[in-house]
Amino acid sequence: MSASTVVTRFAPSPTGYLHIGGARTALFNWLFARHHGGQYLLRIEDTDRARSTEAAIDAILDGLSWLDIAGDGEPHFQSEFEARHAEVAHQLLESGHAYRCYLSSEELTARREKAQAERRPFRLSSEWRDCSDAGPEGAPFVVRIKAPREGETVIDDLVQGRVTVSNSEIDDFVLLRSDGTPTYMLAVVVDDHDMGVTHIIRGDDHLNNAFRQLVIIRAMGWPEPTYAHIPLIHGADGAKLSKRHGALGVDAYRDELGILPEALFNYLLRLGWGHGDDEIISREQAVEWFDLDHVGKSPSRFDFKKLENLNGHYLRHTDDARLSVLVAARRGGMEGDDLALLERAMPELKARAKDLNELAAAADFLFAARPLPMEDGAAALLTPDARQVLVRTHSALAGLREWTRESTEAAVREVAEEAGLKLGKLAQPLRAALTGKTTSPGIFDVLALLGQGESLARIEDQMPGNTEQTEQY
Repeated sequence: MSASTVVTRFAPSPTGYLHIGGARTALFNWLFARHHGGQYLLRIEDTDRARSTEAAIDAILDGLSWLDIAGDGEPHFQSEFEARHAEVAHQLLESGHAYRCYLSSEELTARREKAQAERRPFRLSSEWRDCSDAGPEGAPFVVRIKAPREGETVIDDLVQGRVTVSNSEIDDFVLLRSDGTPTYMLAVVVDDHDMGVTHIIRGDDHLNNAFRQLVIIRAMGWPEPTYAHIPLIHGADGAKLSKRHGALGVDAYRDELGILPEALFNYLLRLGWGHGDDEIISREQAVEWFDLDHVGKSPSRFDFKKLENLNGHYLRHTDDARLSVLVAARRGGMEGDDLALLERAMPELKARAKDLNELAAAADFLFAARPLPMEDGAAALLTPDARQVLVRTHSALAGLREWTRESTEAAVREVAEEAGLKLGKLAQPLRAALTGKTTSPGIFDVLALLGQGESLARIEDQMPGNTEQTEQY
């Protein structure tokens, strides 16, 4: 790997689903690496054995794959490198940059409580920091870093700008626990170095961690990564993102909400980053245009309506065959003539839908068994007068030798004119008879899709004397 190669990473903890904020972080890392012709790596930070689960790992990998931003190569699992993490801690001990601290948990608690009582921030000052004596034989100890106490640490963050922290604010944090296992702070630094990560792009809730992690990096004499800390995502009301705002797993956007991956990709891209007034941005454009200069410094606001509108755009521009397969899956699967019918109907169905759920619901009328269940609004349209007009409509349509959108429209218009009705007054009860709903694709498209036999049978079901079996929702 050349010295100039950009390497980014996404490092989720597998303690739950891939949430929307994590997905955006992964996307920004993927885009930055692709823009610079570099590498984008995935690291599963599974050192919390009690909370890490295989199901969560699978959900993370599945969500990234669905968005098509899976890592380059196989994912790294942090738990596999614990020996390496401990090795670095012992190197820091040997070089004098770390020390064994024998303070007990009781002593630490007492000092913390004393600081709270005195209304001052707790800063650990361990007498073991500069002690040359070995601790009590067999006594448990942790390994702590010797953080600098003088001066300040400066980070030139690619999003936040120059950020300075006084070194007196950085504590002697733990590297190895008393059982010899590494802490998150140590493991992250070692893994980033060993994986060759050059740019760390993550949420700004990790900004304080960067100052502590630099203590280890500098003590080891390692190259310092470039940092970019992205503001978090808030709800539309400016409050911290929660489930009511849309803080769901990526899988929920796919499975429950019916969002297309390219729509979520585009929406997450625009959530805190912009390219002029462009709203619809393809993957190719995103790779070409993405930079960190245009990531905002303020929290972005999640707006589900914008996501819905964006998803509607992508539905209208998605291949009908692909959409048909996605909708068929939501209906329990279908094939053969049914799938072909769904694909023929797709140009009309997708014109009005905002998500795959709406699309699947809009297709219901195509496959409904007679007699059709009736929505309340549709049943209300089927008045006695309307049913009488349906008799004349049925007769006119039954006499057609050619069944097309144009021929059915001409026949229905003629019936409306003879009855002295505007076309809408006939189309509304006709739609109810054909679909059981008050909304559908254009009525003549519905007739063309259903075919002559099925259309006539559905109309006949609603003619006087044939309605006793009609069900309502």
